[in-house]
Amino acid sequence: MDRRSVIKHAGLAGILAAGAAPAVQAQPTIRWRLTSSFPKSLDTIHGAADVFAKKIGEMSGGKFQVSVHVPGELVPAFGVVDAVQQGTVEAGHTAPYYYFGKDDTFAIGTAIPFGMNSRQLTAWFYDGNGMKLMREFYDQYNIVNFPGGNTGAQMGGWYRKEIKSPADIKGLKFRVGGFAGKVLSRLGGVPQNIPGGEIYQALEKGTIDATEWVGPYDDEKLGFYKVAKNYYYPGWWEGGAQLDFYINKKAYNDLPNDYKAMVEAAASHAHTTMQAMYDARNPAALKRLVANGVKVQAFPKSVMDEAFKQAMELYEELSASNPNWKKVYTDYRNFQRDANLWFRFTEARFDSYMQSVKL
Repeated sequence: MDRRSVIKHAGLAGILAAGAAPAVQAQPTIRWRLTSSFPKSLDTIHGAADVFAKKIGEMSGGKFQVSVHVPGELVPAFGVVDAVQQGTVEAGHTAPYYYFGKDDTFAIGTAIPFGMNSRQLTAWFYDGNGMKLMREFYDQYNIVNFPGGNTGAQMGGWYRKEIKSPADIKGLKFRVGGFAGKVLSRLGGVPQNIPGGEIYQALEKGTIDATEWVGPYDDEKLGFYKVAKNYYYPGWWEGGAQLDFYINKKAYNDLPNDYKAMVEAAASHAHTTMQAMYDARNPAALKRLVANGVKVQAFPKSVMDEAFKQAMELYEELSASNPNWKKVYTDYRNFQRDANLWFRFTEARFDSYMQSVKL
């Protein structure tokens, strides 16, 4: 044994003898339950929670386990906020706009009519003030949020009858996600907030006249084309619908720092993976739907213009009456205004040209 090795081992022995050995922190074993708002059959939107849980398990060497539960197993589809807030579960995966009845500000966490697209929303959350402002808002509910996926711009839904003007919206019983129903109501429609797993039955029985969900891949799985053949675009109420992972504040704060980092990294991974799945799978699904006799058509400009007008008036009213909304929405809209200016010269023009040529 050489001189340096002797000194090294003697030094270590001395430290151990003195009781001053550096502490070795063993990772604790932690088990969390995560409740989802989405049925397992939708492998894209529900799948983001599975991706999140799997990645945490891998990063922790199996020490940190998250079990994912479907709606009704622990709490109802729309019970995620209450369950996480009260600590009934440690985590949830949901669309924040489902809870606009508690405060309209929740909707900004997912999508508002004529809001940001998915890239803009991600930029606002990760490099703008979005995360900070929404964290301040969610703190009232004992929730720490992380972006948990985005569908990209959605389709405008399935209709038994054609939509030719704003007049065709009047009296329409339309399943639409959360907050968008406020604008639909101003157009004379009758919004219905129904969980994804219950929509087909309602459409088939005529309980509703129309429905939207996400886009071709999910909509095909749910079978809407079997009941309604008119498929409209775009979903002006969801230009980039984001989901969130909601974490109970105490459960999150009790985590060791390395586990907190795992939660953040796993959420970001799931966020990216979910939109990649939609972007990869929607094109083929749309082709199949058209082959099954679906009529794909754009909303008339008159419908888009009237919906935009009603949405802007609604936002003015909310800004005057709800301080939470005003604080978050003002920053949101300022960010979107600048983002649109940039996208006008780059993304929009490039995309428009590429969609006009034959590849």
